[in-house]
Amino acid sequence: MQEECLICGAPLEYLERDELMECSVCHRSYMSKTRCVRGHYVCDECHRQGLDAIFGVCLTDTSKNPAAILDRMMDLPFCHMHGPEHHIMVGAALLTAYKNAGGELDLERALYEIRNRGRNVPGGSCGFWGACGAGISTGMFVSIVTGATPLSEENFSLAHKMTARSLEAIAEVGGPRCCKRDSYLSIREAVAFTREQLGVEMEWRPVVCRYAGKNNQCIGKRCPFSMANRPKKEAQA
Repeated sequence: MQEECLICGAPLEYLERDELMECSVCHRSYMSKTRCVRGHYVCDECHRQGLDAIFGVCLTDTSKNPAAILDRMMDLPFCHMHGPEHHIMVGAALLTAYKNAGGELDLERALYEIRNRGRNVPGGSCGFWGACGAGISTGMFVSIVTGATPLSEENFSLAHKMTARSLEAIAEVGGPRCCKRDSYLSIREAVAFTREQLGVEMEWRPVVCRYAGKNNQCIGKRCPFSMANRPKKEAQA
């Protein structure tokens, strides 16, 4: 096994209904469907410990490529193979690249907003809600940069269209979970959507996943970012 339970490395199991569980890190109790086969449970807040380190990346990075910014965040020690931290990092990477590409934005304020909104999307939403948090994060990104609220008209529509586009891309590839794959898919769609709908030209370059060896559920060649899908000459370079 590579990375499953953050306490012991054992595989995770998903229950049919919520149960009251004590977090093995902070010892607070929450209702959850997720635990490891040895009984350990880590709450979302503990899973995201260290998340604020992304501010250091986002406020100093000058790239217009949100996937590259995301990679730098995913390289930080706090980030795991899977987890709800991705529900915040996708939007944070997009906000940073949007600002660097000329979008009008108070970046620091926007980053705090994406952090606060993304915290409300729980781990496991991909399977339990039918809406991956990485995809939802792109809708939050559009909502923030356009100033959308529940009473907005056009911006309300744009945020929903963005989320729908990301979720459609995730659905086309299918499961099982991979927070890295779904994050890249969501960012790819957001770069195109932002260019088409908002007129801001962020950058996108083909992504080659570096995380397959850490993912017990990796789908291999079915993943558009798999090393196996690179042309032979490019893979040998």
